Amino acid sequence: MAEFRLPANSVVKEGKTFPAAKGAKNTKRFVIYRWDPSTGENPRTDTYEIDLDSCGPMVLDAVLKIKNEVDSTLSFRRSCREGVCGSCAMNIDGTNTLACTKAISDIKGDVKIYPLPHLPVIKDLVPDLTNFYAQYAAIKPWMWTQSTPPPDRERLQSKEDRAKLDGLYECILCASCSTSCPSYWWNGDRYLGPAALLQAYRWIADSRDESTGERLDELEDPFRLFRCHTIMNCTNTCPKGLNPGKAIAEIKKLIATRAL
Repeated sequence: MAEFRLPANSVVKEGKTFPAAKGAKNTKRFVIYRWDPSTGENPRTDTYEIDLDSCGPMVLDAVLKIKNEVDSTLSFRRSCREGVCGSCAMNIDGTNTLACTKAISDIKGDVKIYPLPHLPVIKDLVPDLTNFYAQYAAIKPWMWTQSTPPPDRERLQSKEDRAKLDGLYECILCASCSTSCPSYWWNGDRYLGPAALLQAYRWIADSRDESTGERLDELEDPFRLFRCHTIMNCTNTCPKGLNPGKAIAEIKKLIATRAL
């Protein structure tokens, strides 16, 4: 029987409010999802008032300030602070993005921060990416060759063939695209998702790879690939400006044309 309401222990409740320090004039409220499985309590949203005059310009700066100066129990991932590692992907102001490249000034009103949607939550803003990485591994993200490599040089590639990889190799596996996709929400156990499929096409498009047929064979499946319905949430949300939707369409075209 379909259940249209959240279970009682999943309802997000209003949590604590941490006011800004006295004398702060330029403040902004950050409403952050909190959940600690060890307590047995419902998830909640805590509100933090931050003095922007003593804070960096990015959302990650504010989250770090909260962690370091206000509430050390807040959990989240971060590493490079340069939009390269993908660790700090979160749902900010209703959109999946990187906290380190999202400017606070771009957000009107309260800054609402949640973990990436439709993934199990480990704690607070930390989602469980086990299945996501397993799907990435499933597409064999390495050069899959049949021939013996040259003994005295690398496998060469023309400038034109190298240009075909632009817009593909830059993916940082932040999972923003996959977790914005409704097809991935409902079929994440069988549909590979935009990130893994973008990476799959990166190797299919690589002129040095010699296993295009085998890669297409593994992707030709009603769920692994064709559960994509070209909704394009993935492309709209990608913080690196990539186009997973186009990459998926290119794979579908290759599968369709090889059957002719």
